[in-house]
Amino acid sequence: MGRLTKAHGLKGAIKVELYTDAPERRFVPGAVFSLQVPSSSDWHGKTLELIELKFYNAQPVAFFKGILDRSTAETLIKAILWIEHDPAEKSDEEDAWFDHQLIGLSVMRDGVKVGTISQIDHFPAQDLITVDTETGDVLVPFVKAIVAAVDIEAGTMTVTPPLGLFEEIADDVPDEAESTTGN
Repeated sequence: MGRLTKAHGLKGAIKVELYTDAPERRFVPGAVFSLQVPSSSDWHGKTLELIELKFYNAQPVAFFKGILDRSTAETLIKAILWIEHDPAEKSDEEDAWFDHQLIGLSVMRDGVKVGTISQIDHFPAQDLITVDTETGDVLVPFVKAIVAAVDIEAGTMTVTPPLGLFEEIADDVPDEAESTTGN
């Protein structure tokens, strides 16, 4: 759901880098987060309960139960927040899917399987899908111009990629006239 980045103030608040598109749904009072921290951390295997999420200068800042001062907050910097998620849960947004729903889908082009989705990376400009093909991995921008349809029930993603994304394009063959004149 997010990563704790920096202590904020003296009362235990921590700035959060949000990884969710729906912080108003996930970061509600009482929400419990599992922590991803090194095994050597005192926080390893523990959870945090959210008291409140506020925004200061458009930056989300979280207050957690039991984190009452800056020095305690600083011990949580770089911790990643996880939630329990029902894999059967569907997104309530149109044309939105969870990564686990997309991994393993067959990628179809003109009715022919060209590969299988093996990874999804989320970048600021767009998401990038890694498609495992017979000739190696192909990186496909997850944009409507290329991804025409996703059918979770059928287990397919239909793509309409530009020429050269899934195949090698042959070098230009010189015209006979050019090759005989030496131009």
